[in-house]
Amino acid sequence: MTRRGAAPPVALTIAGSDNSCGAGAQADLKTFSAFGVYGLTAITCVVAEVPGRVEQVQAVTPAVLRSQIRLLFEAYPIVAVKTGMLYSRALLRVVSEELADRLGMFHLVVDPVMVASSGDSLLKPDAVRAYEQELLPLADLITPNLDEAAVLLGRRLTSRRGMGPAARELREKYGAAVLLKGGHLRGGVGAVDVFCAEGEPEEFVLPRLPGREAHGTGCTLSAAVAAGLARGRGLRAAVIGAKKYLHGAINRQFVWQPGRVTTAALRH
Repeated sequence: MTRRGAAPPVALTIAGSDNSCGAGAQADLKTFSAFGVYGLTAITCVVAEVPGRVEQVQAVTPAVLRSQIRLLFEAYPIVAVKTGMLYSRALLRVVSEELADRLGMFHLVVDPVMVASSGDSLLKPDAVRAYEQELLPLADLITPNLDEAAVLLGRRLTSRRGMGPAARELREKYGAAVLLKGGHLRGGVGAVDVFCAEGEPEEFVLPRLPGREAHGTGCTLSAAVAAGLARGRGLRAAVIGAKKYLHGAINRQFVWQPGRVTTAALRH
């Protein structure tokens, strides 16, 4: 069904389907809507998971993923794309090929999803090289967390002091701006992310919110950046707006008691 009148900007998420709807394509769609952006999805995998536990992952075929992406670009004026869980080398190759053929038509935010917040692997081991060689060089922005950055750099990142140099190294290695997410750092009262584009690395710090569930925060942050870009914001402004949006979303996080059908309570 279509509606006459001014149409919102269109963004595409290429990601897995999270049945708990706190991460993956479902979280991306919610975020796009919050920014007034019309969201599209190209689903890479169906994931049976809840916060803290991944039970099964079923990937779609490369042909199905290719068809989703191709049809969406033919039918919609997509101005921003974000990638999430891509899972395998074969799926990564399809995404890289389809996006490379249309490079310059849209902003591209790559969230190099490798490990769930539960610790479960979300990426086949042989897919890391495909990320590095085929997809990351296409991006306007990459948004690794510390664990993902450690895989890409070949060393662990354990301190706030090391985040700036790491972000600069990633930018130089892949030719894309970097938003290095430091939410997994232990200690400190602030949630630190480091943004590195053309100049020196810049820290963005907001108060840490203890006791909150981290499931889906990386998906939401990268989707919010893509939505900001879709709405015409510059990259730095989109990053700042995304971090503020995520902080507010975490602060208003819903909590359900497992196995009970009750009205959700808000954490304060």
